Amino acid sequence: MSFQKYIHAVGTGPKGNRDLSFEESQDMMKQILDKNIYNEQTAAFLLGWRLKPETIEEFKGAISACDSYITKTKIENSIELGYPFDGKAKNPYIFPLVAKILKESELNLIVIGDEIQPSKGGITIKDICTKIELDSNIHYFDRADFFKELHKLTEIRMRLGLRTGFNTIEKLPNVSNSDYAITGVFHKPYVKKYVEIFSHRYKRFALIQGNEGTPELFSKGRLWIANDTDVQEFIIDPAHYGINYTKSRETISLEDSLAQLNNPSDEYLKLAKLNAAVYLFVTQKASSIDEAFAMLNG
Repeated sequence: MSFQKYIHAVGTGPKGNRDLSFEESQDMMKQILDKNIYNEQTAAFLLGWRLKPETIEEFKGAISACDSYITKTKIENSIELGYPFDGKAKNPYIFPLVAKILKESELNLIVIGDEIQPSKGGITIKDICTKIELDSNIHYFDRADFFKELHKLTEIRMRLGLRTGFNTIEKLPNVSNSDYAITGVFHKPYVKKYVEIFSHRYKRFALIQGNEGTPELFSKGRLWIANDTDVQEFIIDPAHYGINYTKSRETISLEDSLAQLNNPSDEYLKLAKLNAAVYLFVTQKASSIDEAFAMLNG
């Protein structure tokens, strides 16, 4: 189908725009990934799609198309951590410390990385995973290896310089066929949206008000767990567990981020333990976060 039809659907203004069907979204995504169209057409569509804005059905169709390109590797007993590809700008990552704590539980953490995408300009998962020794229960997947078609669109996206629908689509490719997944969300209204897009792809799907949009809890926030369409909400307060970690409000360098991982403070280690407890709860290895935290401190 002519790609011009899709640009017209998202780029003619409120009166002329229309939503794409599931099948149209599949075709749109395949044409973009196959690079059967001009870069200018890709950029025009992504901008119009964002402004229209995107629908649940469109996201599902685009993700379905992506599945046919992704080379998957099954990792048993795993949880996929859905990080944004624009990185963290003000605080270090905590997942390498969480993995150390979870080693005895044999829970595998799945993280995905690539070159930086728009628009935050932070430190990426790839920056960390290629510069630190990872424990055996962290499985890092580089998108250049398992989904090269989307990886090759990095230059176009960086030239556009804006968040697009790809920022949502790319967070959870389920490259490891994991039964469990957790991703970060900024605001409660996005919870329903993410549940409708992703929950059917996992046995249990969770969202958390994580630091800088990541699945990492640094301060008091909410956790949502979806079982089909049923969503439960939990409030998590680090202070309840005797944790007094203070988030940074200043831009952090890669060197500082790595230093905090290699020489973590006591409070940072406690925070890592709380995040580990959350993951044990999400993956049904504990009946509550309190129980999981007690297990890890036993």
